[in-house]
Amino acid sequence: MADFSFDVVSKIDPQELDNALNQARKEIAGRFDFKHSIASIENTDKEITVLADDEMKLKNVVDIIQSKAVKRGIDLKAFDLKEAEPASGSTLRQKIVLRAGIPKDKSKPLIEAIKASKLKVNAQYQDEQIRVSGKSKDDLQKVQSLLTGLTYELPLQFTNYR
Repeated sequence: MADFSFDVVSKIDPQELDNALNQARKEIAGRFDFKHSIASIENTDKEITVLADDEMKLKNVVDIIQSKAVKRGIDLKAFDLKEAEPASGSTLRQKIVLRAGIPKDKSKPLIEAIKASKLKVNAQYQDEQIRVSGKSKDDLQKVQSLLTGLTYELPLQFTNYR
């Protein structure tokens, strides 16, 4: 009988993130409470930098980004909000680090939960993802529902189902 497997990953679709940030920029440009104020969103592959006049506007911009991301199917667990810090010209800057990949130390609770379930599957860590394999598709589906039910600090997706 053939072995079946799937990968547990934590990643963000870069196109959806870019679309969410563009929608947030458009909303900020059109809102009356941001007229004549400094509010900008810059992004790289690893982080988003938000710049605003004061703490209230900064919080509003972050809320707009989060709401647009949720509408685009991006889990908020992927955003690691850092402390707001002063920037030039009496503005505030806040960095939002994007969490992608499952670090080795963060994979241990997931692998232990899979092994504690006593299902006949094998879970191993490979290159910032967890490969789960087994002889029965039903067991793999039970592992997926087990991992979905866990409260975990990173967003989890299941890919490469074979």
